[in-house]
Amino acid sequence: MTDVLDLLPTGDRLARPDLAEQALEGLVRASAYRKTEPMHCRVAVADILSDRDARIDQLLHGEIFDVLDRANGRAWGRARRDGVVGWVVLDSLSAGAPLPTRRVAAVDAALPLNALVVETAEGLAETDLQPVGDFERDLAAVAERLLGRPHELGARSSVSTDCSGLVQQALLACGLPGPRRSDAQAELGQAAPAGPHLRGDIVVWLAPGGDQDWTGHSALMIDAERIIHSTGDKGGVVIEALAEVEARLTAEGFASAVFRRL
Repeated sequence: MTDVLDLLPTGDRLARPDLAEQALEGLVRASAYRKTEPMHCRVAVADILSDRDARIDQLLHGEIFDVLDRANGRAWGRARRDGVVGWVVLDSLSAGAPLPTRRVAAVDAALPLNALVVETAEGLAETDLQPVGDFERDLAAVAERLLGRPHELGARSSVSTDCSGLVQQALLACGLPGPRRSDAQAELGQAAPAGPHLRGDIVVWLAPGGDQDWTGHSALMIDAERIIHSTGDKGGVVIEALAEVEARLTAEGFASAVFRRL
């Protein structure tokens, strides 16, 4: 079976040699084609795994997962919110794709930031929720509320997060497109001018050698000289000087930082 990660750079296609989604018939070669079945995450956070059982992403409560195959208590499909393909434990999913009316806006609630609910959910207070469509405006302010949260590779929530997951959650909280990987985040908006960096600018160091699993390192500017990011070097979400991170990552073989402004 082809590893899911081998498919990700080609647009997160829900396809492998033996099976592909019906929408790809005539576009991708497979032995069989099938319609997807919409399901949604019923737990706070559920891991999305590769064929090798490595965590490559997560689903938040209420997010839709389009299922194409089931095996050994797991479902294989694609996360509708950010397009990542992988395996999810079936017990963490429920049938259907209910239309959410509210999103979690708090970072210390029973459900994580940006989780979706139809009306309410157990353990949530009214102050934890905002109507869908009522978004925040300051990317950096969202990220700053997650200072100190632990770094975990493949995580993307207010419980724990990797670097691109932090940037993604800030984007989603502000009602903006939230691609999962650093290389896609490096294409958002427009190239920032060479002048002073502004609060909320996205910063991406692309990975050496075209790494397809984790494509770079992402951060947000909080002022002209400092960034906020989730880093394994520091164990979580921290604020550091841009120049120090630039020196550290380029020494490790990453490309120099790319700056994008929304």
